[in-house]
Amino acid sequence: MEYDRFGNETYSEETAESVQNVLIVPGATDNLEASRPQGVSISYTLHFPKTYNKSLRGCKVVLPKPWDGTYKVVGDPKPYMDGNTPTKWHMPVEVEVAHG
Repeated sequence: MEYDRFGNETYSEETAESVQNVLIVPGATDNLEASRPQGVSISYTLHFPKTYNKSLRGCKVVLPKPWDGTYKVVGDPKPYMDGNTPTKWHMPVEVEVAHG
Protein backbone atom coordinates (compact mmCIF):
# COMPACT_ATOMS: atom_id res chain seq x y z
CA MET A 1 0.00 0.00 0.00
CA GLU A 2 1.31 3.44 -0.90
CA TYR A 3 0.45 6.78 0.71
CA ASP A 4 0.44 10.35 -0.58
CA ARG A 5 2.04 13.30 1.23
CA PHE A 6 -1.12 13.76 3.34
CA GLY A 7 -1.07 10.16 4.59
CA ASN A 8 -3.96 9.00 2.41
CA GLU A 9 -3.85 5.62 0.68
CA THR A 10 -3.13 5.76 -3.04
CA TYR A 11 -3.95 3.21 -5.68
CA SER A 12 -1.38 2.83 -8.41
CA GLU A 13 -2.64 -0.31 -10.13
CA GLU A 14 -6.28 -1.08 -10.64
CA THR A 15 -7.61 -4.27 -12.08
CA ALA A 16 -11.28 -5.07 -12.31
CA GLU A 17 -13.06 -8.36 -12.00
CA SER A 18 -16.70 -9.28 -11.83
CA VAL A 19 -17.94 -11.39 -8.92
CA GLN A 20 -21.34 -13.04 -9.29
CA ASN A 21 -23.78 -14.02 -6.53
CA VAL A 22 -22.81 -11.37 -3.93
CA LEU A 23 -25.55 -10.50 -1.43
CA ILE A 24 -25.96 -6.79 -0.67
CA VAL A 25 -27.29 -5.69 2.73
CA PRO A 26 -27.90 -2.07 3.88
CA GLY A 27 -25.29 -0.51 6.21
CA ALA A 28 -24.55 -1.89 9.64
CA THR A 29 -26.41 -0.59 12.69
CA ASP A 30 -23.20 -0.23 14.73
CA ASN A 31 -22.21 2.90 12.75
CA LEU A 32 -23.41 5.05 15.63
CA GLU A 33 -21.48 3.31 18.39
CA ALA A 34 -17.98 3.67 19.80
CA SER A 35 -16.93 0.62 17.78
CA ARG A 36 -16.30 3.03 14.87
CA PRO A 37 -13.91 5.52 16.48
CA GLN A 38 -12.54 6.81 13.18
CA GLY A 39 -15.97 7.80 11.97
CA VAL A 40 -16.28 5.15 9.28
CA SER A 41 -19.86 4.97 8.07
CA ILE A 42 -20.73 1.59 6.58
CA SER A 43 -22.86 1.96 3.47
CA TYR A 44 -23.41 -1.76 2.80
CA THR A 45 -22.32 -5.16 3.96
CA LEU A 46 -21.59 -7.45 1.04
CA HIS A 47 -21.64 -11.21 1.54
CA PHE A 48 -19.21 -12.88 -0.84
CA PRO A 49 -19.71 -16.48 -1.98
CA LYS A 50 -17.47 -19.32 -0.85
CA THR A 51 -16.12 -19.58 -4.40
CA TYR A 52 -14.34 -16.22 -3.95
CA ASN A 53 -11.05 -16.63 -2.09
CA LYS A 54 -8.99 -13.50 -2.78
CA SER A 55 -8.03 -10.73 -0.38
CA LEU A 56 -10.17 -7.59 -0.54
CA ARG A 57 -7.94 -5.41 1.61
CA GLY A 58 -7.60 -1.95 0.04
CA CYS A 59 -10.02 -2.76 -2.77
CA LYS A 60 -12.80 -0.71 -4.26
CA VAL A 61 -16.14 -2.22 -5.20
CA VAL A 62 -18.45 -0.96 -7.92
CA LEU A 63 -22.08 -1.90 -7.34
CA PRO A 64 -24.69 -2.14 -10.10
CA LYS A 65 -28.11 -0.49 -10.18
CA PRO A 66 -30.01 0.26 -7.98
CA TRP A 67 -27.01 0.73 -5.63
CA ASP A 68 -24.89 2.53 -8.27
CA GLY A 69 -21.62 3.71 -6.90
CA THR A 70 -18.03 3.01 -5.98
CA TYR A 71 -17.32 1.86 -2.44
CA LYS A 72 -14.13 1.23 -0.48
CA VAL A 73 -13.65 -2.01 1.47
CA VAL A 74 -13.21 -1.38 5.20
CA GLY A 75 -10.36 -3.31 6.81
CA ASP A 76 -9.26 -6.77 5.75
CA PRO A 77 -12.34 -9.03 5.53
CA LYS A 78 -11.90 -12.67 6.51
CA PRO A 79 -14.29 -15.54 5.77
CA TYR A 80 -16.18 -17.44 8.44
CA MET A 81 -15.31 -21.09 8.97
CA ASP A 82 -17.11 -23.26 6.39
CA GLY A 83 -18.59 -25.41 9.16
CA ASN A 84 -20.38 -22.34 10.53
CA THR A 85 -21.82 -21.28 7.19
CA PRO A 86 -24.11 -23.88 5.61
CA THR A 87 -25.13 -21.47 2.83
CA LYS A 88 -23.20 -20.40 -0.29
CA TRP A 89 -21.85 -17.24 1.40
CA HIS A 90 -19.13 -17.01 4.04
CA MET A 91 -17.38 -13.65 3.92
CA PRO A 92 -19.06 -10.41 5.08
CA VAL A 93 -17.38 -7.34 3.56
CA GLU A 94 -18.20 -3.89 4.92
CA VAL A 95 -17.91 -1.03 2.43
CA GLU A 96 -18.09 2.76 2.72
CA VAL A 97 -18.63 5.39 0.04
CA ALA A 98 -15.42 6.10 -1.87
CA HIS A 99 -15.06 9.72 -2.92
CA GLY A 100 -12.63 9.94 -5.80
